[in-house]
Amino acid sequence: MTLFSGTPRVRQAKGVWAVIILTYLVVWSLPLFKEYSGPTVGTAEALEHLRDPSRFKWYIIVSLLVVLYIAFDEIARGNLKVVLAACAFLLMDVFNEIWNALYYTATGYAAVWQVNMPTAYQPLIGWNIEIIFMFFLCGIAGTKLLPRDKEARFGWLNNRHVFAIVLSALSVGVEIILHAMGALTWNYPWWQAEFPFVLFIIGYMPFYEILYLVYDLPTVKDQLKVVLPMAGILVPAFVILLAAGLI
Repeated sequence: MTLFSGTPRVRQAKGVWAVIILTYLVVWSLPLFKEYSGPTVGTAEALEHLRDPSRFKWYIIVSLLVVLYIAFDEIARGNLKVVLAACAFLLMDVFNEIWNALYYTATGYAAVWQVNMPTAYQPLIGWNIEIIFMFFLCGIAGTKLLPRDKEARFGWLNNRHVFAIVLSALSVGVEIILHAMGALTWNYPWWQAEFPFVLFIIGYMPFYEILYLVYDLPTVKDQLKVVLPMAGILVPAFVILLAAGLI
């Protein structure tokens, strides 16, 4: 099988993922070529909130029940594939949050994105419990307007990639608003509202691309072949890195 074999949807997906992976590699390599130092915006505040159980709020329990109700309702309607796709979406967020926390560890300067406003719990420097619930629900919502035909195109571009582009752009817009409000802090010049391209490419495109990849797989067994390895790698990695004090 060659790189360009398969349907237009698959060929386009390979191109999209090539750009995503290349961008990840460039971003991860930047600390090797530049030493970051000096004051940062929001780093001290984010670290102050980090894994502080005294910030617990009861709405965590209510939010969890809402998430579970929505997931169970989808399963009861025969939409297990939607729930598994949303799990892949959330696991992609786990991946991003792990490397973002490692970015702070590696540079000693700042994570790429940081959260520092009040939260009920903040497990990582750029991740809180509200974001966790939000991303799972965002994964479910992201499947609701998809055309039934996964090979249908808008012009030359497959509809799945069109939806990934549009929803990623909307998500970036929301992040820019949150940044303007001070809910998110950014310290690197290549991750700013004035230059949103890196944020778009690796901040959201992988989420929607993995969402639709899993959603379109023909059977639950096929979906589990993607979701379970993701969970099997990312969850232990999170626990080990946390125990080692690296994130």
